[in-house]
Amino acid sequence: MKSHSIIPIFLPELACPHQCVFCNQKNITATEKLPSEKEVSEIIESHLKTIKAENRTCEIAFFGGSFTGLPLHEQEKYLKLAAPYVENAEIEGIRISTRPDYINDEILSLLKQYHVKIIEIGAQSMDEDVLRLSGRGHSAEDVRNAAKLIKEGGFILGIQMMVGLPGDTPEKTYTTAKEIINLGADGTRIYPVLVIDDTELAEMYKAGDYEPLSIEEAVLQTAPIYRLFEENGVMIYKCGLHPSEFLYNGKLMAGPWHPAFRQLVQSKNFLDKAEKLLEDDPEIKGFEVNPSDINAALGFEKGNLKVFQMKNTEFRILQNANVKKGEIHALHT
Repeated sequence: MKSHSIIPIFLPELACPHQCVFCNQKNITATEKLPSEKEVSEIIESHLKTIKAENRTCEIAFFGGSFTGLPLHEQEKYLKLAAPYVENAEIEGIRISTRPDYINDEILSLLKQYHVKIIEIGAQSMDEDVLRLSGRGHSAEDVRNAAKLIKEGGFILGIQMMVGLPGDTPEKTYTTAKEIINLGADGTRIYPVLVIDDTELAEMYKAGDYEPLSIEEAVLQTAPIYRLFEENGVMIYKCGLHPSEFLYNGKLMAGPWHPAFRQLVQSKNFLDKAEKLLEDDPEIKGFEVNPSDINAALGFEKGNLKVFQMKNTEFRILQNANVKKGEIHALHT
């Protein structure tokens, strides 16, 4: 099976009329400009050289802002650059991210014309109070309407959510995840809220009006929704942020950033499942998992293994390609 790559094209949202509390878009608007057609072509060609050499599949992704918030002629300019790569079978498709209130039939018709395959919308929450306190400028109903149009248009639907927004609770977060599933999302991104310098959230934090989640709290809140998405066949495109994604937007002041946040979440879910097995059968002396699950099973810095070995120094966690992904095989010898 070939590995898959993304060719990322960053398009700062220069026209966003909203000011979410966690975003310092005003600074980005003041300092950034949209890339030229030449720059975009060079990015694509540069990535394709490596991708072709390594025999990988790929797609072009327009990220960074709300793609469909750009004027239609700007959207079409970039789509015209990317579309021939789909038509020539050099890439599998095009992916864009946008706001739910920037989706309508005219926009979807344009995206379909130029071979856009995946549309991700930033819901962040499905709770009206959380959306209001976060300055999102759209409603949960906007998310529902956009999701319906996207699915009816035959696109792959991604819905992004955040954990730890102002006014949020574990219960509201879980309800958001359930509604994302019910809306027919094919994929999701889960982002813990970080406090970035020069944002409204930073001012709230400094005034004592907002307290970010600790890493432990973020993992505890994310683990059950991660599990829920997996159980319902929703692909988790990303869980946590890469440093470049927030350092680009400003200095990190506070919040649950960890270089292996996704692994922490996966490890927590494995630990919960494994401890239940041990509770039901104390004679278990180890586990076997699919090789793709070994990092989650062992835990970050082998944290899970250390937990088990505190009770049994001989306890082991092994790889076995015959074990199905996501399953745990108990060892008794």
